[in-house]
Amino acid sequence: MTTFNQSDLWALILGGSSGFGLASAKRLAQSGLNLCIVHRDRRGAMGRIEEQFEEIRKEGVELKTFNINALSPAGRKTVLDELVSAKLKGKVRLLLHSIAFGSLKLIAPEVSAEMSSSPHDSELLLDDEELATTVYAMGTSLLSWTQELFRSELLAADARIIGLTSEGNEVAWKGYAAVSAAKAALEALSRSIAKEFGPHGVRANIIQPGVTDTPALRMIPGNERLRSEALHKNPLGRLTTVDDVAKVVLFMTSDEASWINGSILRVDGGEHIAG
Repeated sequence: MTTFNQSDLWALILGGSSGFGLASAKRLAQSGLNLCIVHRDRRGAMGRIEEQFEEIRKEGVELKTFNINALSPAGRKTVLDELVSAKLKGKVRLLLHSIAFGSLKLIAPEVSAEMSSSPHDSELLLDDEELATTVYAMGTSLLSWTQELFRSELLAADARIIGLTSEGNEVAWKGYAAVSAAKAALEALSRSIAKEFGPHGVRANIIQPGVTDTPALRMIPGNERLRSEALHKNPLGRLTTVDDVAKVVLFMTSDEASWINGSILRVDGGEHIAG
């Protein structure tokens, strides 16, 4: 297993209280990386979440957590100011963007044989503000955080920027239009980060997990069908798990992955190529 002997290296995870973010946090902690987890959860969920964070602390690493809006300039400033004051300059090895916040509304009324659409259905459809919010939350905020980390001189000499996409980046799923647009933006910006921040020692890549049973997936309309179809066609006979992805996040943070830059890596057991 990859281990980091420098106790002053950190991973900053946006959206680290569940799903891919939390699983990655656990793997990274086991490898010796200190963690800063930014999440946004209701008070009622904090009991369960704090239990997970306590497991991470037991690995002997330092853990800072912020239940705050990572998408607001004020929230971002709060986190970065804390990291600067803790004298972590030049020591954030990984920024993992795992934010799952956005609209899953349809863009057109559904029509069935029994019932035609109504003009009033448009009130329930995706609007411009919801689209813009989703694209920023799950897409372009990757650049905002990268730029601010760089300006604050918080990035390590060999920093890694990782975002998460999905097959919905090129396949049209009902209700996924806003998220699909966000993922396309995420991928485009990751390539540009790889190009323009590369001379500063930054590597930027995207991981594309297969269909994984996460809280975010369960919010997608028709997610049961997505899971069933993915399981049926996967050559390895099971769905992707959050730990499958977390292992790759750990690898991409390691020295061995230093020559991977500007890529999209599928972590799906062959689900995508199975047709």
